[in-house]
Order: sequence, then structure tokens, then C-alpha cells
Amino acid sequence: MGSYITRRIVHGLVVLWLVSFAVFSLVRVLPGDAVLMQLDQAAAPTPEMLERARQELGLDRPFVRRISLTSHLAVMSMIIALLIALPIGVLAAVRQDTAADYAGRLGAILGLSLPDFWLATVTITFLAIWFRWIPPIGFAPIWEDPARNLSQLLIPALIVGARLAAVSMRMTRSSLLEVLRHDYIVTARAKGTRESVVIVRHALKNAFIPVVTIIGQQFSVLLGGTVIVEFIFLQPGVGSLLLDAVLLRDYTLIQGAVLFFAAVIVAMNLLVDLSYTWLDPRIRYR
Repeated sequence: MGSYITRRIVHGLVVLWLVSFAVFSLVRVLPGDAVLMQLDQAAAPTPEMLERARQELGLDRPFVRRISLTSHLAVMSMIIALLIALPIGVLAAVRQDTAADYAGRLGAILGLSLPDFWLATVTITFLAIWFRWIPPIGFAPIWEDPARNLSQLLIPALIVGARLAAVSMRMTRSSLLEVLRHDYIVTARAKGTRESVVIVRHALKNAFIPVVTIIGQQFSVLLGGTVIVEFIFLQPGVGSLLLDAVLLRDYTLIQGAVLFFAAVIVAMNLLVDLSYTWLDPRIRYR
């Protein structure tokens, strides 16, 4: 196990080096002169206007603060996705070809078909027109002000989590259906084991490997930054930071943000691979 982890870390460092080289090369081919764009941005507004805008949007906060916002949004979205996907996926598999199964599959198709940016735009427009309310701008960590944090991030988390739940639900259903057809499940049922025990103790854990893979990929993408949702809800997270950096041709910030995304993905892939041994003790790493 130790040698396997060491090799994976070395491979991850190589990947990060290649990513840094690719980003350094690609940002230089973007159209426009970075110096002229910076001068143009600096010449139009007054310093007081710039400072006020930075404070309102949270742009005066350090990079770690933006990571905290994106981490909050990612964790909340993933919790919502799992709370929706796992029960519905299990129910759809256990009651295959029933009304519950059809309803679950219909909901998954709707979740996959409706884009995040459309849901976010419709939601914020509906709240503004009918309830005269929009989520507050800025960010407060949940341990400092839970009520303000939920008012800022709960709706974006519900939108992102609903789409993630559609993918996880379909994977949970298909994987569990395959496991339920195995001989050891038939044997457990023949011995008179309760159905809940068969599902939870015998089937679900073995069916969870592909689900964990999907969850790990989704979580790494979320930590990389939900650019569009952050932009629509005016949340100063890592995604909006990278978008601003690209628009302003801030080469240093672009390279740093992309390297952060790459490091998150490499780390999540390693954690997902290591979780396989807990889900299935027959798996060994060499």
C-alpha cells in the first residue's frame, strides 16, 4: 500500500508539472494584449469606485477566503445530492419497473436535461419578481453566521445538488440492480434474511464502488469551482475568481487557480482509489 501511494503521489506531481506547462503556454495565445487591458481597466473607474466594488463583491478577500466559499458550496451541494440520490436510487432498484422506479428515472432525466445556468437564472428571477428577495451578496462561513451562510448558499447548493443527484441516482440504481442478481444475494434471501439487511449489509456496500467513483469526480469538479452558478449569484468563489482572471489576462492568477483545480482532482482520485479497499477487501494494491 505504501509503495502504491508513493507512486501515485509521484505521478500526481508529474501531472501538475504538465498542467502548469500547458497553462503557461495556452494563456499566451489568448487574443488581446494583457497590458492594454490592465491599463484600460485601471483608467476608467476612480480608485474609490474600485475599492467599493471590491468590498461589495468580496474581491478584497484573500484567495483562501474564496476557497472557503467554494468548499462550503461544494460540501452543501454534495450532501444535498447524496440525500436525494441514494434513497431514490435504492428504491428504484429494489422496486424495479414500478411507479417509484419510473418516477425516479423521470426525475433523473429532468435533472440531467435542465442546465445549471438556466435553473439558476429562473430561480433568482422568480425570487426577485414574486418575493422581492435575492440572496445576499458576499460570504459568511457557517461557523460564524449560520443563518446568513444558508441564505447565501442554500439555493445555489440546491440547484447544483439536484443536477449531481441525477447522475448519482442513475448510477446507484444500475449498480445495485446488477449486485441484486448475484448468487450470494439469492442465497441470503433463501436463508430468510430480512430484505433490509440484504440491501444494506450485503448489496449496497458492494454496489457502491462505481457510485463512489462518480461522487469523487463530481466533488473534485465542485471544488474546482462552479463558475456559472457563482457568477449568477454574485458569489466570490474560486470559479468567479478564475473567470475574472481570464477576462483581465492575469497570467499569474490563472496559473495558480488552474494548478489548484488540478491538485484537487489528483488528490480526489487518490482518495477514491484508496476507498475501494474499504468497500471491497478483496482489492489489493501493488
